[in-house]
Amino acid sequence: MCRNIKVLANFEPPATHDEIRASALQFVRKLSGTTKPSKANEAAFNQAVDDVTAIAHRLIDSLVTTAAPRNREVEAKKGRERAIRRGRPVAQVPLDGASISRGQSP
Repeated sequence: MCRNIKVLANFEPPATHDEIRASALQFVRKLSGTTKPSKANEAAFNQAVDDVTAIAHRLIDSLVTTAAPRNREVEAKKGRERAIRRGRPVAQVPLDGASISRGQSP
């Protein structure tokens, strides 16, 4: 489950609330061991997601770095290249960003 948690600090443009909340959700899912809580645990689960989201926002907003901001397209390309080297399936999106017509191979 945690493979979906991505680095969100030091991006330009900055990480969105939705990206931070998605990471918080994955974290709470991993901790709780469930992707969907029972009705009895739903309120506690949702509160945990809200709390982790707020803390993640504070963390990301307070981090200081001298490194240049990361570029989302460059980081996505690196991720696809790593997946290919490891023999993992990747989305059918070409590394150069060009679109693929239906029925054609990359």
